Parts: sequence; C-alpha cells; structure tokens
Amino acid sequence: MKLARAVHLDESDEQIFPTPAKADEWLVSGGFEFSNWGEAEITGKARQEFNNGWLGLDSFGRATLASVCEISTEQYEELVGKLAQHFVDKYGAPDLDSARGVAEGELKFMADLCAEQKDRTLLSVQRELTDDGIKEGFRAV
Repeated sequence: MKLARAVHLDESDEQIFPTPAKADEWLVSGGFEFSNWGEAEITGKARQEFNNGWLGLDSFGRATLASVCEISTEQYEELVGKLAQHFVDKYGAPDLDSARGVAEGELKFMADLCAEQKDRTLLSVQRELTDDGIKEGFRAV
C-alpha cells in the first residue's frame, strides 16, 4: 500500500504555514479542516494552508509537497487511530468509533491518490472556494 510523507525542498513551509508539518510525517489532503470556512477566513498564512497545504498526521501542520512511498498495514492502521482521535479532540466527534469511519475514509482517499504513482513522486494540492464548496485538485510534480 502507498501513502505520502511530507517533504521539504527548502525552508519555505516554515515561513508560509502557521504550523508546518515535520519532514517525513505521513500526510492526508486535510481539506476537511476548511469545510466551514468562507472568504473571511482565507487570509494571510491561513490562505497558504487552504490553497496548497497537505495535513501532517503527527503535528497536524501543513506541507506544500508530499512524496509517495510504501506504508505497512500496521502503520496505516495506527494513522487511522491517530486521525480518529484528532476528530474527537479537535472537532468534537462523539467517540472514537464514530470518528474512525471518517478517518478511514480520509486515509483511503489518500491511499487511492497514491496507489498508481511511482515511489518518490512528488504531489501537490490546490484548493479553491467555489459556490458549491471546496474544490481540490492534485498534481504529480
């Protein structure tokens, strides 16, 4: 199975994101964080997070680039639990069982995005706010 890790080609993430993801931490798209955002919230460094930031699953910070690599089933399951706990702690999910299904969906989406990519392929994400909600686009760099 494949997923992606944060990669930093320079120090720009340290300067553009309020909380940068750590190098090599596992990533998901993280677009869910912006589901209740409007134009008023998309300013300054938050704009950078919204426009092109992947979400790290250790720091819950952002990274501009993701690098595709193999992940073990055990590591993957650990990430599901970590993201589910984040949904309880930060977003008020009623319990881990409820949050687990959503976390599984987020990680499956990322795994599907990475599945056909070669190892070490760099991925970027671009988001825009539309009348229908958030539109995400992904690109292999």
